[in-house]
Amino acid sequence: MGHTGEALRPPYVAGFEAAGEIVGVGPDVESPLPLGTHVVGAGPGAFSQYMTMPASGVLPVPYGWSDAAALGMVLNWATALAALKPLGETKRGEVVLVQAAAGGVGQAAVRLARHYGARVIATASPAKHHTVQALGADEVLDSRRPDLAEAITRSTGGVDLVLESVGQATFKTSLSVTKPFTGRIVVFGAASGDATLTTHDLVFTHQVQIKGLHIGALAVAAPSVYQWLLAEIEALIAHGVYPPGTPQVHPLAEGAMLLRQLEAGETEGKLALDPWR
Repeated sequence: MGHTGEALRPPYVAGFEAAGEIVGVGPDVESPLPLGTHVVGAGPGAFSQYMTMPASGVLPVPYGWSDAAALGMVLNWATALAALKPLGETKRGEVVLVQAAAGGVGQAAVRLARHYGARVIATASPAKHHTVQALGADEVLDSRRPDLAEAITRSTGGVDLVLESVGQATFKTSLSVTKPFTGRIVVFGAASGDATLTTHDLVFTHQVQIKGLHIGALAVAAPSVYQWLLAEIEALIAHGVYPPGTPQVHPLAEGAMLLRQLEAGETEGKLALDPWR
């Protein structure tokens, strides 16, 4: 799963995104959402029974959806959308490579890239190909095949945008298949560990545009961009592009086990923890 780059010291409650009922509002918060509204949002400490989150970053759970179905809205879908649009600047007809396409962000990215008119090349382990194909990917390749870069280049002639969340295991491939100068790579994870890149690489070997993305940092540093993301997500839901999620819901006690499975690449789609079970 990589790491945050920060030392985690107890007491520490993990988790970032949660959905549930508003049971209290801070004294200085001007929120149009009354107590009892079910919302989805982000903030520290989501692996707990109660948490706080910024009022500006929450969205009501869509009508008819369960709380669990809304998970991913402000994390997976917002990340995928930010990577594709304000950062990735994808356009109709371009080629988008989605690494780790069977994960939560990856699945959202495949759906969105197809919606915006891109040709989607996806990577995943063979056991997960059927899931990614069902989302509309034009081509799904084995993420561990030794000639992955050559296969992508033969198929596309070069990629316009890469969504990179794996890190060390795939970053070299992502660099080599991206079109020089006009091609973009948006990096939002390092599940297999950190990759290295030098200024010499960028000047003489891989002349590509590389952008980093952390959705929580984006919300703080560029609030207008984040508000656009939330508005666009609501529009995608209204138009049926974003269907209710179907996460695998587990008791909170299974969190450590699920994190180990996630690190080993043994999971598929969105995982959710229920602290009340």
